[in-house]
Amino acid sequence: MKKITKPRVRDLALGSDFVAKQMSAKEGELLPLHAADVESIMFIHQGECILILDGVDHHLRAGEALIVPPNIKHQFKGITDFSGVHFMPKNIKIEYFD
Repeated sequence: MKKITKPRVRDLALGSDFVAKQMSAKEGELLPLHAADVESIMFIHQGECILILDGVDHHLRAGEALIVPPNIKHQFKGITDFSGVHFMPKNIKIEYFD
């Protein structure tokens, strides 16, 4: 089984309803499998990663974004060191899976 790594996360902007968080990981790291109750947007601004969305690999490069639908299990894997901005409602509820 591949080791799961906790991403490095920091708040970038906080509004009354939305938050933008920077998420980063190293090459080869696999981040935790999770799902959220609402959709969100992931924008990759540096490097490359795979977003495994409901079992399907989506290759994301710097400058690309993907809308993550609600209630869909997903996780990220670094192809290179990467960082992105995750735009989401402040009241998002996230569930993690083993």
